[in-house]
Amino acid sequence: MKNTKKIVVVGGGFAGLELVKRLGNSTEYQVVLVDSNNYNFFPPLIYQVSTGFMEPSAISYPFRKILRKFKNAGFRLGSLEKVVPEENKIILSNGEMEYDILVMATGTETNFFGNKNIERDSLPMKTISDSLSLRNVILTRLDRATRIPDEEERKKHLTFVIAGAGPTGVELSGILAEMRSSIIIKDYPELKKTDLGEISLIDGQASVLAPMSEHAQKYTAKKLSELGVNLIMNTMVKDFHDETVYLSNGKEIPSKNLIWAAGVSAKTFPGFSEECFGAGKRLKTNQFNQVHSYDNIYALGDCALVLGDKNYPNGHPQLAQPALQQAKNLAENLMRKDNNWKPFHYTDKGSLAIIGRNKAVLDFPGQKYSVKGFSAWLIWIFVHIMGLVNFKNKTRTLYNWLGYYIYKDQYFRMIIKPTERDNR
Repeated sequence: MKNTKKIVVVGGGFAGLELVKRLGNSTEYQVVLVDSNNYNFFPPLIYQVSTGFMEPSAISYPFRKILRKFKNAGFRLGSLEKVVPEENKIILSNGEMEYDILVMATGTETNFFGNKNIERDSLPMKTISDSLSLRNVILTRLDRATRIPDEEERKKHLTFVIAGAGPTGVELSGILAEMRSSIIIKDYPELKKTDLGEISLIDGQASVLAPMSEHAQKYTAKKLSELGVNLIMNTMVKDFHDETVYLSNGKEIPSKNLIWAAGVSAKTFPGFSEECFGAGKRLKTNQFNQVHSYDNIYALGDCALVLGDKNYPNGHPQLAQPALQQAKNLAENLMRKDNNWKPFHYTDKGSLAIIGRNKAVLDFPGQKYSVKGFSAWLIWIFVHIMGLVNFKNKTRTLYNWLGYYIYKDQYFRMIIKPTERDNR
């Protein structure tokens, strides 16, 4: 199209997809979304895929189908390898793309803090692929444990250590504890209750859910303990090898299963100058999400460190709401006829975390008020269903949750190991 600017958006998560949807029918821009996957997925629910409570298609949806209704939006499957700002182009795994405006919405990746043993042997949970791999490992080791005569070796297969007591770690430890009490004993009659190892949740902070209110932290810790989760706070995972988790307090936990939810860092790519990067490898931007030192490059969401917001001097939390709000603000600015752009200010809408069936916590903005228990659990369900990308995903997820609520069971406990054939 003549007289249109080409916007290339790298990353189809919360921020990237929101920007594309808001600009996709604009006559002023041609928008191209680039992603290494051909689907969008809902990260807050991948822990339910990893434990067999949901199928991947319930929380994911193809980009090309999402973009059908937008006149000036397209999709390119490919992995970003390098940015060449001086030539206004990017290098992908399968070619090059030129741009007039580049928007980085590349999110984060698992941070192993330089520990190669943990990176090699632990079980991360950041992507759909990670969640399917974790599901396969959990189910395989449960099945294998039924055939192991040695008690100590059997317990290694059935002991789960979760590093990181943020929302992901809390939600995963809670659902594993519920599986242990209501599903595993039924599905694996060869195992006795005494065979089942511990579920340990470990964090370097003083309490679970450190960013949330003290009220939410105490309630969550109490409910997890009641579910049988062993909470080890003020402690970090120091190493993991020889089927043993080594802790900073000197203790050791024999286990084959270290699930890593202890931290993330922004993805980085060659081509940006060193001064562009800030804490957590995030791209430093001004309040218009414009990357430091570049006129036509912007960053959104988890990979952006927005400077200038006095309420968040160290950057905004790496959550869905800041990403969505940044994308909305940038889209509105790009559509303005004048240069009177509006700076970004984050509006906190509160924090949510689920602990288990009928158990969740909600902090309202500013942590002035909190809700716990069944009411917070209902709100959690509503918020997460509404966050899914389309009606089919919403109804399927609600149906799955209703089934689990009634029967205390789930239906996707299949070990599926696909074979890659993309080179044939």
